[in-house]
Amino acid sequence: MALLEVKGVCKTFGKLVALDAVNLTVENQQFHGLIGPNGSGKSTLLKSIAGAERPEEGTLSFLGEDISTTPPAIRARRGMSLKFQITSVFNLLSVYDNILLSLQAAHSLLSLAGSRSRQKLHTQVLDTLSEFGIEARADDLAGNLSHGEQQWLEIAMALAPGPRLLLLDEPTAGMSPEERRVTGELLRPIKERCSMLIVEHDLDFIKDLSDVITVFDQGQVLDNGTPEQIENSERVKEVYLTRV
Repeated sequence: MALLEVKGVCKTFGKLVALDAVNLTVENQQFHGLIGPNGSGKSTLLKSIAGAERPEEGTLSFLGEDISTTPPAIRARRGMSLKFQITSVFNLLSVYDNILLSLQAAHSLLSLAGSRSRQKLHTQVLDTLSEFGIEARADDLAGNLSHGEQQWLEIAMALAPGPRLLLLDEPTAGMSPEERRVTGELLRPIKERCSMLIVEHDLDFIKDLSDVITVFDQGQVLDNGTPEQIENSERVKEVYLTRV
């Protein structure tokens, strides 16, 4: 059974067709890349999977259950996590507290009431910060981190609750080449516990990280295959040479 199945999904905004009968599958412990020209529907697909957008047609299945009309919060509780392109950390809170909040969000208010959740989650917070190389910044305000560090913090926040599927929308946007390299190194080990669907424009980054790549063009799936197959696809070359 696939972790995520997208079948015949359609989404429009007025006369604009953002997604046109899209089919896509993400397997367990798989890194699946999404590439394509600006406006081709990649981010809309991520938002539709997470529940931020509601497709007019098609079905979305996660862990074998139809989630097409399931609210975003319930999708998250079932094991789905989304990091948007624009960084949205809590700038006025410490790096430590950003991770703590992401962990507490996975618990009910009843379970948190009267509990010492900060103490109970302390080790997990530190382990998460260490995994992403920002443990030395734990007491700093998140707003004082560099752009790359803020991106790593937000990815860490998305991973902290232990999702089965991580959705990333251009996580290396605005990063230096060195920061992009480090981001790839930080993401690779998570495959042991989490699948990932990632939108990226950096072809070298996505090729080196992904098991499977799906190429979008004008709201449709243009091609799908291994990084080697996509790299040698004449249809993909035509799109990237003329429209990206």
